[in-house]
Amino acid sequence: MKKNDYSVLPKVELHLHLDCCLSFGVVQKIDPTISYETYRELFIAPPKCTDLADYITRAVSGCNLMQTSEQLRLVTLDLFEQLKNDYVIYAEIRFAPLLHVFKGLTPTEVVSIVNEAVNEGIEQTGVEAGLILCTLRHFSEEQSIETVKLVEQFRGTNVVGFDIAADEAGFPIDNHIKAFAYAKEKNLHITAHAGEAKGAESVWETLKNFHPSRIGHGVRSIEDPKLMEFLKQENIHLEVCPTSNVQTNVIDKVENHPVDKIYKSGVSMSINTDARTISDVGLRKEYETLERYFNWKKEHFFKCNIEAIKHAFISSEKKAILVKKMKTMWNNDI
Repeated sequence: MKKNDYSVLPKVELHLHLDCCLSFGVVQKIDPTISYETYRELFIAPPKCTDLADYITRAVSGCNLMQTSEQLRLVTLDLFEQLKNDYVIYAEIRFAPLLHVFKGLTPTEVVSIVNEAVNEGIEQTGVEAGLILCTLRHFSEEQSIETVKLVEQFRGTNVVGFDIAADEAGFPIDNHIKAFAYAKEKNLHITAHAGEAKGAESVWETLKNFHPSRIGHGVRSIEDPKLMEFLKQENIHLEVCPTSNVQTNVIDKVENHPVDKIYKSGVSMSINTDARTISDVGLRKEYETLERYFNWKKEHFFKCNIEAIKHAFISSEKKAILVKKMKTMWNNDI
């Protein structure tokens, strides 16, 4: 293997949105009228968006093609092929079930269909995966509670956790406090988007009200040294997505991304793509970017992958198996 070739090294991804990862191939299967030019325009964001809300508009195109049983199955299996090609051995895939009910499916049917497709994807590709169900910032209290109860209902399947996503700057947390209290009461795994469109105060607010063990993004935690110390002390894991953060204008350019500072601080973190299609990126490309701009080496990525496994929403037995795989494949190269 060539030096610095990450293509065949096993990887773990914890922050990945299903409706933001449709390849052109699967889009063509679902709607052959969409040309490649239209696909790039509707599904892939430019290198720099106005803000997070602008970036998220591309997810609408994906959701529109994920409204039937077969569409959901095709999109899920397509993502598994992408993960296999990126040599991902474990991924946690998140989506909001309530966004896929506009052609008659119920939320329970949506989760059941995707859960079954994940079983099929695991069998076909060998990629292990879990599902995280998302409520969204603009959802009502009732919608949030409905979503968290789906996590509880599907406990013991591939569904492993609960999340809140979408535009944190545009909507307060009020509608979601009860749902996260329910998740905590029921001992469900919790991650939550914060510290992306808003600063460190949004991470504090999320930690206080939602009690997650992981934060989606969380990169603006770097703005508050006390918060960074708290994250380290409490072993809160940050799911960092560098390319996405630059595209959403959270960070002005890659070289100013705090990823290296977060790593050096000792806060637990992993590297993720967020949205493989919208950001037009895979983990290999993310690694190569960090290598180029921050001189990261294999030991950096190995540690991030081990931290991801430690904070994955899976059993200790599964974690041990994944760690062993990582060590076997990576130790010869670092």
